[in-house]
Amino acid sequence: MEKNILNHIGLIPDGNRRWAKEKNLPLFKGHLNGLKNFIKFCMWCKDRGIKILTVFCFSTENWKRTDKEVNYLMKLFEKYLSNKKNLVRFQKNEIKVKIIGQKEKLSKSLQETIINIEKLTKNNKKLYLNLAINYGGRWDILQAIQKIINKKINKKITEDLVEQNLSTAGLLAPDLIIRTSREQRFSNFLLWQSAYSEFCFYKKYWPDFTEKDLDKILKNYNSRQRRFGK
Repeated sequence: MEKNILNHIGLIPDGNRRWAKEKNLPLFKGHLNGLKNFIKFCMWCKDRGIKILTVFCFSTENWKRTDKEVNYLMKLFEKYLSNKKNLVRFQKNEIKVKIIGQKEKLSKSLQETIINIEKLTKNNKKLYLNLAINYGGRWDILQAIQKIINKKINKKITEDLVEQNLSTAGLLAPDLIIRTSREQRFSNFLLWQSAYSEFCFYKKYWPDFTEKDLDKILKNYNSRQRRFGK
């Protein structure tokens, strides 16, 4: 059997909070360990030739969490994106970082950090890392349509035209979407882009996810017959 092409993985790293609760740890410990695992996951994907990784970091619905948790997450994002060790890692491994989502609603300091990291890594080509922060799939489709209207494009609106105005414009659609922690739903992630993606709902909480788990998922993915609606 021919191997399925796998260029783009979408990741919903779910279960940080439940992982912490089951271990009687503060919630922030779950998020911190989830971040540490995510850093390793990026390297695992790059080493396996994955070209694009899109990660659901913070949804438009996550603002409903407590102020304490939201503030912690925002500070965690900012620290991760400005950490010198991480900046060196991005450059050394040629990782291009882009943040997709409603960035204008983030703090000014986080917005400045985002501008800096995107500028610093813009020429890197081995792994394209999309971090979805304050992102929602419905918002993405809506903002694409608004762009088309604002540009006053005088031609028929097609699927291709919408795709050219999504936050992932110019990138291949996800081949595989992985969601950890047993949950089996999209949660408003890449709704347009994942129309023909393969899905894997994995039982482990994100902080417990290992390199062996990734290889198991990739092996399963390669055994599937992709039909793309045919």
